[in-house]
Amino acid sequence: MSRLPVRKTYKLFIGGAFPRSESGRTYLAEGQNVARASRKDVRDAVRAARAAQVKWAGLTAYNRGQVLYRAAEMLESRRAELAELCSGEREVERSIDRFVWYAGWADKLAQALGSSNPVAGPYFNFTVPEPTGVVGVLAPAEPVLEGLVSRVAPVVVGGNAVVVVASERTPLAAMELAEVLATSDVPGGVVNILTGLQSELAPVLAGHMDVNALDLTGVDGGGDELERLAAENVKRVVRGARDDQSPWEAAAFLELKTVWHPVGT
Repeated sequence: MSRLPVRKTYKLFIGGAFPRSESGRTYLAEGQNVARASRKDVRDAVRAARAAQVKWAGLTAYNRGQVLYRAAEMLESRRAELAELCSGEREVERSIDRFVWYAGWADKLAQALGSSNPVAGPYFNFTVPEPTGVVGVLAPAEPVLEGLVSRVAPVVVGGNAVVVVASERTPLAAMELAEVLATSDVPGGVVNILTGLQSELAPVLAGHMDVNALDLTGVDGGGDELERLAAENVKRVVRGARDDQSPWEAAAFLELKTVWHPVGT
């Protein structure tokens, strides 16, 4: 007797867990039923990100690099599954290498972006980078996996937490990545991934008062309105590269703090 295979249920990724949308809604994407997140799911994801961000930022930069490298290791072990959900193994390899690349930058950002500043007086004056906080990301649809990794890795390497709205049309690679992160050393809540309609979720994320920065790289339309909503609490708005790597991509989500200290004290 033939049997029907058990089909995968694609849920949300919030706080390190995989809940269904509180609305109970789903939508069809890439031939699969995928959770359709609601306004409350966005709020829950931001709350989880805020709770996780302080501890994540409190780790040493070297430790954050180790965690990102572990994520690359886990990606390596699931190359076959991920290759079926993107353009192929080459894209998966580039995504793995991107995590490794940013892992190597984790303990070098402060040296590259910070400085010791000359001042006229008996003081030491230092500029050091600090994380912005909670960052909302609208993931690009292409390249589906590499584009997502290219936006998430530079955000979290500097100590931020992230709430991602996955590509509406091609969300499965994002949820496969969520399973990788859930089984790696990335603390729950540092990366949160929502699936659903961008037109519903993006304005809620852009207008949320506890989100500190917004990445509009994958915006399908209405970017001007999202920027207006982001301005309500002076969010930093970024439109980064879909498939590039640079320490300046990480710098876009860091604040520079200047410290004065008396000489000899």
